[in-house]
Amino acid sequence: MNRLLRVIAVLFVSAPLATTAWSQATANLANQGWYADPEVHVYGDQYWIYPTTSDPGSEAPKQTTFNPLQQHLRSRAVIHPVYLLQTSLDALFSTDLVHWTKHPNVLDVRNVSWASYAIWAPTAIHLNGKYYLFFAANDIQKNDKEPGGIGVAVSDRPEGPFIDALGKPLIGEFHNGAQPIDPMVFKDDDGTLYFYYGGQGHCNVARLAPDLKSVIPMKDGSMYKEITPEHYVEGPFVLKRKGVYYFMWSEGDWGGSSYGVAYAKSSSPTGPFVRVGKILQRDPAMANGPGHHSVLQIPGTDEWYIVYHRHPLGTTGINERVLAIDRMEFDADGNILPVKMTAEGVGERMLRVKK
Repeated sequence: MNRLLRVIAVLFVSAPLATTAWSQATANLANQGWYADPEVHVYGDQYWIYPTTSDPGSEAPKQTTFNPLQQHLRSRAVIHPVYLLQTSLDALFSTDLVHWTKHPNVLDVRNVSWASYAIWAPTAIHLNGKYYLFFAANDIQKNDKEPGGIGVAVSDRPEGPFIDALGKPLIGEFHNGAQPIDPMVFKDDDGTLYFYYGGQGHCNVARLAPDLKSVIPMKDGSMYKEITPEHYVEGPFVLKRKGVYYFMWSEGDWGGSSYGVAYAKSSSPTGPFVRVGKILQRDPAMANGPGHHSVLQIPGTDEWYIVYHRHPLGTTGINERVLAIDRMEFDADGNILPVKMTAEGVGERMLRVKK
């Protein structure tokens, strides 16, 4: 989907949720503010979530100085000025999955010379003693000659600041019809790094170099392999359980009630993936448009949780999205059971880390 359609929605978004003391831990993910597209990780004895900022903003931008390329891109962007404020990413961390603390501006456009607006949908990995954050920026379209696409930034700490690692996009053009957005990095048991991404109804898998700074050929020699399942729209996510690869995605209209999460299975990280069905969808008693998720496995257990965004009942703006976490379970045949959305989320889950 063309993310520039957001500009219509931005004009109608209502005021954000009640403000909280960001310097203090606050309970329940939904209370953190307007966020979307969360990716969750375990680092040591902490849980971390990297989301998209979904609030169009009511304050003036914190930064007003852009380099010449950024100024050119911003002047070229035919979008509402408020959308130009989406120039940074925050992170949330917790020690128990209940109480969360915000780290603002872990990635800022000032540290990405080729990006100027619309930074969203991050994916992260801790590798080689560093923290890497992949992200989409500038919302490029087919045949677009301007820079944009998926970038990678690096930091010594999970809370950043993350600094652009390449000085250019990692993937800056369409391959197999896939818009370079919504990245997801997956490390297999043998250490191979797979990279899933794609919007506008197409999804690719690629292989990352060990330093995470380039795409390298896969075993069959291909660079970008299309693995688009039926009804795929965006937001790919991959997990492995008991030797089975689960490829998950969001389908439907991201701004409407049809949005939800579906999945397919395979014996290989590059497919083919056979669609199983939809496991997260609208609940008229709870919330609308749940999707663009990630999955958390409690280390050392077969306990799984899905972290996603949804539209609270009574909201009208398509950017009015909050985060949620709920239990995700499997049946005896390894199929994912339908996820039940809840208001309370989950109880405390303390990590036990070997010292």
